[in-house]
Amino acid sequence: MTMNDTLSAALSKINNAEKIGKKECVITPVSKVVKRVLEILNMHAYVGLSEEMMERRGVSLKLNLLGNVNACGTIKPRFSTQLQDLEKWEKRYLPAKGFGIIIVSTPKGIMTHEEARKMNTGGTLLAYCY
Repeated sequence: MTMNDTLSAALSKINNAEKIGKKECVITPVSKVVKRVLEILNMHAYVGLSEEMMERRGVSLKLNLLGNVNACGTIKPRFSTQLQDLEKWEKRYLPAKGFGIIIVSTPKGIMTHEEARKMNTGGTLLAYCY
């Protein structure tokens, strides 16, 4: 079985594990984008630390859950956005202003919408979490 969207699979595993109250979940397959998104979620205290594990089929991540995720998911299609349009996407994907994050892939790296606003850059929308 081939996986089309590793980020979407990882975020739905996190969502499902949080809903049933698990303390950790194992994410497979892992990509650089998934690792960076999990780093950002960790920096904003949505998830705990992740630990890489080698398995027969490759690398997987064991992720500690903190119970802070209400909802998270990928943004499909991956809309391109300019700096002035970030507020429109914030209104669409987040429940309130200043509550939650949108993760954006910019020419300066993967970051939250707030960091993109500070760095004065647009990019491609990847995911949201609150």
